[in-house]
Amino acid sequence: MNPTIKDVAKLANTSKSTVSRYLNGLPVKKETEEALKKAIKELNYHRNENARRLVRSKTQTIGIVVDSITNIFYPSIFRGIEEVAKEKGFNCVFYSMTSNKYKESYFQNLFFEGHVDGIIMISFSKRDKQELVEIAEAGFPVVVFGDSAGVPNVISVDVDNYYGIAELVRYLHRIGHEKIAYISGPEDAAATKCRLTGYLETIGQLGLEVNPSWIVTTDWSNEGGYHAMNQLLADGDFTAVVASNDETAIGALRAFQERGYHVPTNFSITGFDDITLASWVYPSLTTVKQPFMQMGMKAATELFNRMETGEEYPAKRHLLKPELIIRDSCRKISEPISTLK
Repeated sequence: MNPTIKDVAKLANTSKSTVSRYLNGLPVKKETEEALKKAIKELNYHRNENARRLVRSKTQTIGIVVDSITNIFYPSIFRGIEEVAKEKGFNCVFYSMTSNKYKESYFQNLFFEGHVDGIIMISFSKRDKQELVEIAEAGFPVVVFGDSAGVPNVISVDVDNYYGIAELVRYLHRIGHEKIAYISGPEDAAATKCRLTGYLETIGQLGLEVNPSWIVTTDWSNEGGYHAMNQLLADGDFTAVVASNDETAIGALRAFQERGYHVPTNFSITGFDDITLASWVYPSLTTVKQPFMQMGMKAATELFNRMETGEEYPAKRHLLKPELIIRDSCRKISEPISTLK
């Protein structure tokens, strides 16, 4: 039979309540602590987590639901979540919507069936508003990572996409660019509309020209950026390009180079995300860095606040600011000019 708390207490010459205190992280005398460590090691004791959960009515586990396990940004988000969960003494269990072929609302059953104490749902795709309303009204502890579909009574965490694009446009304007093209993203990505709005409104605030032929849509791939850049070069009357992600910016760089143009001598270009390759391409890419680990930590912190406080914990949308990373893909073409009017 497996050793019990009673066996540990007997070998360490102490009480079961003292063993329980020690196992739950509460302070005990130094000599008692040493005796308990020795007894636990000698007996190879492992406490029964299932019994512990029944007593506490808690699983000490949070569920992380993702739309796809292949997304290159998710590992950094996971590290942030796990760092907070570890501090709280919780485990993380990961669930893939792709492999299970379920909608996000299905995974609320993880809570109601007692598998987890709370859930973080991660997706960069547009969410169905009615489905998110259903999740919000179910009353279980949940934090939505990415699109909140405009649902006010759900806790959500995302990057400030509008701010990131606006920072890039303002930076290009500060170094003298007034004709700035834009490579947009796919329709099903939640960030696409917000980033495009950031571009259009900032261009307008700066009093610059908005030329519809300078806006091209892509699927956010290298190939998409390559074709978008060739399409933009058919017009050619611009000096800089803001690509709405780094993948398209890297594809656009290749299109420039194949046509004999030099970046940043002939054109300046920026990306969005700061993927690893952004600092390794030539020239290295000016971009904005998404704080993925910090976003993961924020999502986990908000989930634990909700779990500890209950349904009265206020729902809020938390937008973390990306950081402008200036590298070698942009050139100053005039003296600095004023920014917002």
